[in-house]
Amino acid sequence: MRVGIEVGGTFTDLIALDGEAVRVAKVPSVPARPEEGVFAALTAAGIALDKVSDLVHGSTVATNAVLERKGGLTAFITTAGFRDLLFIQRQDRPRVYDLAYRKPQAVVERRDVIEIEERILADGSVATPLDLARVEAVLSPRLAARPFKAVAICFLNAYADPRHEHAVAAVIRRLFPALHVSCSADISREFREYERASTTALSAYVQPIIDSYIGRFEERLARGGFRGRFSVMQSNGGRLPASAMRENAISALFSGPAAGVAGAVRQAGASAHANLITFDMGGTSTDVCLVTDGRPNLAPETAVDGLPIRTPVVDIASVGAGGGSIVWRDAGGMLRVGPRSAGADPGPACYGRGGTRPTITDAHVIRGSIPPESFLGGRMRLDVDAARAAFAPLAREFAMTPEALADSAIRLADANVVRAIQLISTELGRDPRDYALVPFGGAGPLHAGRIAEDLGLQTIVVPQNAGVLSAFGLLASDFTQYETATRRVIVDAAAPGAMRAQLASLRERLAARFAGLGMVEGLKFVYSLQMRFIGQAFEIEVPLTEADIDTLTEESLREHFDRAHRLVYMDGGGAGGAGKGLEAVGYRVGATSPAGAPLPSKPPPSASAAPRHVEVLENREWRRCAVTTRPQIDAGGNAQGPLLIEDGTATVYVPPGWRAHCDPAGNLILKRSKESP
Repeated sequence: MRVGIEVGGTFTDLIALDGEAVRVAKVPSVPARPEEGVFAALTAAGIALDKVSDLVHGSTVATNAVLERKGGLTAFITTAGFRDLLFIQRQDRPRVYDLAYRKPQAVVERRDVIEIEERILADGSVATPLDLARVEAVLSPRLAARPFKAVAICFLNAYADPRHEHAVAAVIRRLFPALHVSCSADISREFREYERASTTALSAYVQPIIDSYIGRFEERLARGGFRGRFSVMQSNGGRLPASAMRENAISALFSGPAAGVAGAVRQAGASAHANLITFDMGGTSTDVCLVTDGRPNLAPETAVDGLPIRTPVVDIASVGAGGGSIVWRDAGGMLRVGPRSAGADPGPACYGRGGTRPTITDAHVIRGSIPPESFLGGRMRLDVDAARAAFAPLAREFAMTPEALADSAIRLADANVVRAIQLISTELGRDPRDYALVPFGGAGPLHAGRIAEDLGLQTIVVPQNAGVLSAFGLLASDFTQYETATRRVIVDAAAPGAMRAQLASLRERLAARFAGLGMVEGLKFVYSLQMRFIGQAFEIEVPLTEADIDTLTEESLREHFDRAHRLVYMDGGGAGGAGKGLEAVGYRVGATSPAGAPLPSKPPPSASAAPRHVEVLENREWRRCAVTTRPQIDAGGNAQGPLLIEDGTATVYVPPGWRAHCDPAGNLILKRSKESP
């Protein structure tokens, strides 16, 4: 049996594959003790740990440690003269008109920064040698004076030569073996000292938390008789053995959203859809991602709480529009949705756990688009009266009925999601009409139809068990790691040879890492360069295949750059760059070891249910809406909206003007048959 468990902000989702049999579970998350939700899901699904051969996990433990500032006390060691590196940051000001704006707060206190006399230049030569005796004399009293849990080391040009960082790390491990030590050259071997320092500091800060969490997890698994393979999802869309994750915690920050993208790509690909907009609407937020030719965009950098993290990550845009997002009125009298959320505790008012604030889930219950008696396949009955009571005060403020206000709130949430999708498509030169929308999460399939209409999309692909697709994405993912390096190479006749050598070196390092994990069969590699015009401050990614690398020339490098430039700026390098010199400054190689599993092609059969209808207020109009189940759609062929389709983990709304059918891969396909009302 293979099991994927994803801990979300509101629910913990589980999916288990045992041959053709599929088990799912969805239980409330326990934010203070995420592992409790995990084992509650295993119990709810009736899974014995000694029967599990492959367990994959994704959670927000690392992200929450940063957001809540609950990581381990961390010391930061840097080159003398750069004590304020983490605090000066960059000169940009994201909120220009905010007079009270303050830079993001670093996770390291200024008094915990230790300066070391050393200097390696950008070319890797040593300007100031490292005196290890002096290093020990400086570090011994400083690290003993406070109850540090971790140490981050970031010297100025360690990306060019890591010898000084590794030497200092060896001293610390000898003097203080209990401390977690993170070196920037091992975490993010790239230039730009602030981003590298921030990434290293964050990695060290969350490392004790992740190490402790995985340790507790493994202990409980062992007590339950688990003897299988345990791995953890990464932000880059691939998994990593849990033992390796305990040394590379920074890669786990966005594991949940990345897992959803992996699941969407795998399932939509089974229906021959390669250009996708993934749309994950859960309890607290919505995550969207653009997938072109079956590959999600991979960003070189992301941020948590304003702090940059320089590591490959699936390029996901998030907005505070989930089922638990609170509906409220701002100081200007405008209706707003999110970003605050009712979360798992107390949750939406209709859950009956003490919530009193109106949420999007409550709005669906009030307007009829979530039948309260069949939520989660009937395993959880919703309280309609509590939902109405939560909306009543706000409805009076707007002089509206609770139903009309609920409908308006849902339309506003749709608009927020449309804007997020435009950010990753239209504003990057991609036409969303060339893509299929893949909604999942508990709320995604409810909103997908109207969002697709607003964007001009004609096709929606709803995977089976859409409410727990992120959990399936854990099982669908492969083992993946990346190596990066910085080296400035001007594009001339000698450049191809230098670039091939650099990429080959990264590939060898990756192969060695996978060999250390016992994975040597079936490795696949992907390559990219970070290139720019000479004189520019920032670069764009230029993907390469192995065939491209073998045939690199000065001319082909410019062609590859022009093609990538055109995708970003719609003009290619020719419009503004004719005759300008080019250079490559960054190199990235990714390696993948196949492990992903497909879902069985058909949902399990179910007994026929008597047809029923509900009244749904949608776009200010009450509509008589049929209610059915996914297996009945599979048996009955095309079904015309307005229609609600229940699959046990999510409800799909098919608007008027749309038709739905199940394809041989088990996906529910919605097609727009005419202009919708």
